[in-house]
Amino acid sequence: MHDVVIVGAGPVGLLLACELGLAGCSVLVLERESGPGSPLRSAPLGRRGLSAASAEVFDRRGLLGPLLAASGVQEVFGAAAPEAGAPTRPRFVGHFAGMMLDGDQVDFAALPFRLPGQVPEAVVTDLEAVETVLSERASELGVDIRRGVTVSAVSQNGEGVVATAGAEAYEARWLVGCDGGRSTVRRLAGFEFVGTEPQFTGYTMQATLADAEQLRPGFHLTPAGMYLRMPADGHIAVMDFDGGAFDRSRPPTRDHLQAVLRRVSGVDVTIGAVHVASSFTDRAMQTTAYRRGRVLLAGDAAHIHSPLGGQGMNTGIGDAANLGWKLAATVHGHAPDGLLDTYTDERHPIGAAVLDWSRAQVATMRPEPYAQAIQAVVRDLIGTRDGATYVFGKLSGSWIRYDLGGEHPLVGRSAPDFRLEDGTRLGGLMADGRGVVLDFSADRRLYAPAAAWEGRIRYAAGTTGNDLGSGAVLVRPDGVVAWAGDRHPDREAFEQAAGRWFGTPAAVGATGRAHPDPAPLHAGSARP
Repeated sequence: MHDVVIVGAGPVGLLLACELGLAGCSVLVLERESGPGSPLRSAPLGRRGLSAASAEVFDRRGLLGPLLAASGVQEVFGAAAPEAGAPTRPRFVGHFAGMMLDGDQVDFAALPFRLPGQVPEAVVTDLEAVETVLSERASELGVDIRRGVTVSAVSQNGEGVVATAGAEAYEARWLVGCDGGRSTVRRLAGFEFVGTEPQFTGYTMQATLADAEQLRPGFHLTPAGMYLRMPADGHIAVMDFDGGAFDRSRPPTRDHLQAVLRRVSGVDVTIGAVHVASSFTDRAMQTTAYRRGRVLLAGDAAHIHSPLGGQGMNTGIGDAANLGWKLAATVHGHAPDGLLDTYTDERHPIGAAVLDWSRAQVATMRPEPYAQAIQAVVRDLIGTRDGATYVFGKLSGSWIRYDLGGEHPLVGRSAPDFRLEDGTRLGGLMADGRGVVLDFSADRRLYAPAAAWEGRIRYAAGTTGNDLGSGAVLVRPDGVVAWAGDRHPDREAFEQAAGRWFGTPAAVGATGRAHPDPAPLHAGSARP
């Protein structure tokens, strides 16, 4: 029996497997596809924008560098890594309903509670690169990945879950469905899936075009829908507002693709041959809960929407980062009561908001006069500094704040990448998957109480160039600030927060009386 079986070896399932493997859980990943690669997952058809929030997840586990290398975008940082505190500029800033953002208009300094550093605000990558990096790390952590396995049944009781595939039965204490928008796990486990039906059918293709120069590069809203001509020759995306009428159980033919492309673009372009093609819709659905007993969902298995804006993978990465450490703590038996339920509490509102963001784009794109009037208004707004910054904030994930209680404005947000005076970064302290307490106080007042959670929380102390008005911060393994103190952080408040998220203290002396005087600590020191 494994601790966790994950169904689906896409970016979400693999990241979750890495998080659980890092925490010492035994993990089995089952993937129905026999091989890891496909033309739809490599660039340019598989191209994705990795948001700032997702880039932080990779950075905190030491995976950002390998991902940049695998994606061929090492130049995000320039010729070399920036000096401490130097800002970075993204290669990609995104769009709203096909209306591109001007990166020069985005006020990156205005994004809430972010510090300049070496993590870029956005990265252009592709699914193949993401999956390659995560697969390699998962294997290093002892995760068992089995491909060509199709799950046909799921059953559970109070002690565990059984996933059946053919004649094989795979037992685990927990099962997580990360198997995409047509999730088998979601259906077999009986999750309620609700939302809105599609307005359009979308197509992506790599094709030979006899007269491609007639199609202008980039996004184009038209009276019939929208099309995108990508920089690579013959790579096209089309959105046809047919109410989602196309039968997606069969691949689109050349004649069908040509007819749709001509109608939407208004150009009599000729498709000579179709090499790769797929279809999608803007159907926006979400499960009412992300957990049923010992079965959980993450990524597209829990929520589906139009790929416009590229937030699907980023939302799924956020799901996996949020769930991983909570499920690991539950497996190991030191999770506080209700910890696993906070996964739905925190991530369900985020998924709902992303669905609404997608719906707003679809409404703006509709081929009718009212939507076209809205397009003009939105185009004017995102052409302003405030408008561009607002939209980019939504795309970057900087708007996300979990309702964790507490008055400090940092609590519930992704932790800024604080840098101590000796060069130690918060991101670098999180590579082992533990929580971190950064103590900026002069007397290192949290050293002794933090020792009670040694093994679950790493302690680091020192001064920083910008503490954003805090004297100490407690950061969860997913990078979210769980608690922040003032210039003279309160020990009791810290202990309450640590107990809430990390369970009963593992060491005697949570009040600090049984621990040595912290005076010998120097700036930037961190207990290993």
